[in-house]
Amino acid sequence: MTTTFKTLTENDKTTIQTMLHEAVPITGALVVSGGYSNQNIKNYSHGLFQSVYDYPYLSSSANGIFDLTVGYSNNSSLSSSTNYLNSDKINIYNQMAKLLVGVDTTGSIRDFDADGDFSSGTKIREAVFVNFQRLLTKDGIKKGSFSMELGIANAYNAPITSRIFVKDTAATSSWKTNSPAGEYGILTASNSTGSNVTGSTCGLIYYQAGIAVLTASLFAGPEGGHPQGLLSSSVEFTSGSVTSYAINIDDTLTGSTISGACDGFRQRWFDCSFVNEIQLNSTVHFCRLGHNEFNYSSNPTYLSGSKIRVKNNPQDTPITYITTIGLYNDANELMATAKLSEPLKKEYGNEILLRLRNDF
Repeated sequence: MTTTFKTLTENDKTTIQTMLHEAVPITGALVVSGGYSNQNIKNYSHGLFQSVYDYPYLSSSANGIFDLTVGYSNNSSLSSSTNYLNSDKINIYNQMAKLLVGVDTTGSIRDFDADGDFSSGTKIREAVFVNFQRLLTKDGIKKGSFSMELGIANAYNAPITSRIFVKDTAATSSWKTNSPAGEYGILTASNSTGSNVTGSTCGLIYYQAGIAVLTASLFAGPEGGHPQGLLSSSVEFTSGSVTSYAINIDDTLTGSTISGACDGFRQRWFDCSFVNEIQLNSTVHFCRLGHNEFNYSSNPTYLSGSKIRVKNNPQDTPITYITTIGLYNDANELMATAKLSEPLKKEYGNEILLRLRNDF
């Protein structure tokens, strides 16, 4: 039992923060089918969103990767009361907007703003929402690390021959802070293969929330009736005849189930990656052992026949070997212990400074 204590003052401890990062790739081979015949794609009876797993979701070893859903604003030109699941799609949009954008001075839910300044500029009123699981994003997504590559070829069954990059490149030096969910960046589109892109701003990425908001314009062209279409021609978002544009993104949003729209989006998922962040908080204690301290042990095994085991001659000074440091509270109750990798020799001729780091 410990009988000798040394009090640590405020000068003997400090707190530090360390940011840890991990690259997270999510390939289309996993998202489209995962090689599991869609057994890693879970649809629910309520039909409000779809979940993607890294393994068949009935397996105990399966981990959720992200949830996927779609919706549009009540201010959207698509919000006709005759649309299929119209109120559900509006409610989903409003739920995400209230969480990520907030309300205005009148208490009304704001629409997603393409450039984040809430002015009268371009609004994202029809959107695909990708909600990444906390297992992947940890404390948040690192700014400037988000990249998604999507197929924008016309044909539903061969969507990857032309692709588009969606990135938050500008967020490394400029990001927005006017969201109740924390910081977010502007997503922009650029050509990967093909030459079908006519626009740039295409969504928002919320770093702490781990949610990507992609405008439906990302898959639309002007002939499909979408006023802000980023493509030169609309793509086939669900299987059928693309020449009639009866199954473009707008018609899918108004006439399809939410799960069906999610299936169409997954069909065009080629690749995605980002770097997550973990904020590690640490308390560091500096344990200083002076030259005249801790040179003797109260451990009964320190003595043999009333003689110190580590002394060969009576004239020798006491010696100890430090193996463990214990941290105690004000009542001298043991709160934490730290083991040294090897014993440290302590005698009157030396002093030791031990640095204890407690992560939380």
